[in-house]
Amino acid sequence: MRRSFFAIAVLIGLSLIGLSCPTESFAQGTAGRQVLDIMLVDIPGGAFPMGSPLSAADEPAHWVRVPAFRIMRTEVTNFEFRAFVQTTGYLTDAERAGGGYVFQNGQWQVAPGASWQKPRGVTTSIIGLDAHPVVQVSQRDAAAFCGWAGLRLPRESEWEYAARSNDGRRYPWGTLLPVVPGQPVRANLGAAECCGPSAVDGHLYTAPVGLFPGGASPFGVLDLAGNVWEWTSSPYVARPGRFVMRGGGWGNDPNSIRSTIRHGNPVNIGMDMVGFRCAGDRPQAR
Repeated sequence: MRRSFFAIAVLIGLSLIGLSCPTESFAQGTAGRQVLDIMLVDIPGGAFPMGSPLSAADEPAHWVRVPAFRIMRTEVTNFEFRAFVQTTGYLTDAERAGGGYVFQNGQWQVAPGASWQKPRGVTTSIIGLDAHPVVQVSQRDAAAFCGWAGLRLPRESEWEYAARSNDGRRYPWGTLLPVVPGQPVRANLGAAECCGPSAVDGHLYTAPVGLFPGGASPFGVLDLAGNVWEWTSSPYVARPGRFVMRGGGWGNDPNSIRSTIRHGNPVNIGMDMVGFRCAGDRPQAR
């Protein structure tokens, strides 16, 4: 990435929202699976070259073996997150704090009243956006949803393997750019020069999940590049107290939605370009 896209949010976030803010804990169960029809893709175990030898120091190339697992085919939507909230009464970190972060005018800014229901501030809403990925959710919020659904957040290695398989590809679909004249658009992304929203793919901000089948990974997983960054359960080791996000979002350029790009934020930060998907262990054969 040409610059630290989340640096401003991280610095302000530590003062805006206390890391000790209480959050409900949801043990893994079946409640969410009984309410929602969550589509999971089975990913076979395997070894792959994680990271990139041509990229930044925080993405070193190294071989990793991943056990078999399963992962949501698309990102968690507003519809799905609403079902969780209505069933449990859950309050997100952004709601507790009274606001979240929005990307506008080339920088991250605190938007009072921003929440998963008002992604870019009090004058916005998610009416008509049921199929769009939920945003303004912290890592803790994401983990709570996944636990309620009987799942968990993916590990960073699982996320990258689901996106790239073992051939070292640049994007989930291969090496071609997301937008190529005369071909179907493969991802929801931002301006050609980082960073800012762009309607080149037909959507200025988030797009409905699963809208770009040409962007599927080798395993058939969708939306692993662009639309929204996705939380993982893996600590961002270089900066203690933060967790890894993957995939890039609607405001990122083609270079910044590569499958090896990673960022780390505190567990309590809600942003209008960050969402998540859940993963789970594969049932053991008997």
